[in-house]
Amino acid sequence: MNSNLLKQNIAFGIFRALSLMVAGVLLWILGFIIYQGIGVISWEFLTTAPSGGMTSGGILPAIVGTLYLIAGSSIVAFPLGILSAIYTSEYAGNGHIVKFIRIMTNNLAGIPSIVFGLFGMSLFVNTLGFGDSILAGSLTLGMLALPLVIRTTEEALKAIPDTFRTGSLALGASKLQTIHRIILPMAFPNIITGLILSIGRISGETAPILFTVAAYFLPQLPHSIYDQVMALPYHLYVIAVSGTDLEATRPMAYGTALVLIVIVLVINVSASALRKKLQKYHA
Repeated sequence: MNSNLLKQNIAFGIFRALSLMVAGVLLWILGFIIYQGIGVISWEFLTTAPSGGMTSGGILPAIVGTLYLIAGSSIVAFPLGILSAIYTSEYAGNGHIVKFIRIMTNNLAGIPSIVFGLFGMSLFVNTLGFGDSILAGSLTLGMLALPLVIRTTEEALKAIPDTFRTGSLALGASKLQTIHRIILPMAFPNIITGLILSIGRISGETAPILFTVAAYFLPQLPHSIYDQVMALPYHLYVIAVSGTDLEATRPMAYGTALVLIVIVLVINVSASALRKKLQKYHA
């Protein structure tokens, strides 16, 4: 056998083994959570509020609160992130200002989430007077997701060949029309990938909502964006490490983790289906 072909087969074998290892770890984690939490899942668990010192009842307020925070932070991060990426990719060129923006965006993406929580508490909760509320939590989580949305959207826009831009401009379209009718529709399937990643990150964050919105025990649903809410990540933390009866709440903790995973999975699958549909449409 040719030595180059042998090296190639060995390299591919290593890559295949590593990929299977990663997939195996993921399946093992999912299997463990499902095995531990599936016994708790019931209609009552999903549609009632916690009771008995959170040792019984359900997690409906935490589910609703999590969905509110995902929706609110998406409303904040998606438009700002996409518009910022359009500016840096299509309008700003490659000057010093753009390089500085990109460096700061990359640095912002690496800041620990608890720092965002402290900043959100200082700015939104105290300075602007929003208090511990859905609004403050959504703004904080939106800032947390913003760097990821900007970078992934910018890369999606850069992946579109310049020939489409020059061709559109040569036919008499303005730059805005080119971006709106040509570039964004073609890049949108890849932009969705960044949006999926950002949703996956903000849905599981505990530190930012701890300082801005999350309530330890709040068995009713919110009535406005200025209300506190329970949220699945913080609720999971509470019943897992600081509940009134850890042995009694441990099964509920696994059930809560399973529900959170399912919510993120449903959002990701829906977004992936939309991405594939758009890719076929623009193929």
